[in-house]
Amino acid sequence: MSENHANVWPTFRYRDAKAAIAFLQEALGFDVVAEYTNADDPDRVDHAELAWPEGGGVMLGSVRDEGGVMTKTGVASGSVYLASGNVRELHQRALAAGATEVMGLTEQDYGSLDFAIQDPEGVLWSVGSYRGAGR
Repeated sequence: MSENHANVWPTFRYRDAKAAIAFLQEALGFDVVAEYTNADDPDRVDHAELAWPEGGGVMLGSVRDEGGVMTKTGVASGSVYLASGNVRELHQRALAAGATEVMGLTEQDYGSLDFAIQDPEGVLWSVGSYRGAGR
């Protein structure tokens, strides 16, 4: 298995998945590597994969009630931490894109420079320079 492939994929359902994709591209620089819309409803995203330019990514889609673990009750909640070497630039980019700032640029006790924003549907996106213990 290559070290360049993500093995953990946060997943979300959004009421407006197309708007979430556009926000994540503009505010944080995600790249869309796959987006499949529904043949009967082109506004519904059945599955999308967004790559984080510094490694890893997220998967998302539109809310739907088909049973399973990600039904309408599982709409866009939770949080994601993105490790980055460009924290200050991403902070400016996110604010310029209209992101809701939850925490401004903050030097943490453990040496990480962090900030946090919320996307339009309430998911918390934290960005910081900390890459994990021993990295």
